[in-house]
Amino acid sequence: MMTLVLVATLLPLSTVAEPPARTGPGGLLLWETPQDIAAVTFEDGSGNALSLSDFSGKYVLLNLWATWCGPCREEMPTLDALQSELGGSNFDVLALSLDRQGAGVVTEFYREIGIENLGVYVDDSGMAGNKLRAVGIPTTLLLNTEGQEIGRLVGTAEWNSDEMIKFLADILS
Repeated sequence: MMTLVLVATLLPLSTVAEPPARTGPGGLLLWETPQDIAAVTFEDGSGNALSLSDFSGKYVLLNLWATWCGPCREEMPTLDALQSELGGSNFDVLALSLDRQGAGVVTEFYREIGIENLGVYVDDSGMAGNKLRAVGIPTTLLLNTEGQEIGRLVGTAEWNSDEMIKFLADILS
């Protein structure tokens, strides 16, 4: 009996109307013109309702992830280290979990691997990925102080590499 195997390769799909102005470390695409994004709501680890507008006035690295996503799990320590290095009044790493089981599984995962600098944020409806036109997870958006998307990376990155930290620090200055 002959078995037919089909392999589909997803090329990075454009999620905005224009091509990237340049590419940063790890394949981070930066847009020439900031892009408006959909309103996204979620909860923090205590169940308080939040939206991206709650982070206006600072740059945000918004990472869409889930505890069941292997590459996401591997990437989390680098996001934690980036928050430790650059996080503050001008910048936050917002790791938004799409886990339907809620904050408890995220808190347990953080405890399990030693995440100390990231907040617990969960969209248990899973709609944030759709609203933000994510073609998969992890997907990371770089937002400016007005909450507009200025960059995007589909897939994993070494967020705490010297090259990435310098690159992001230059954008923040």
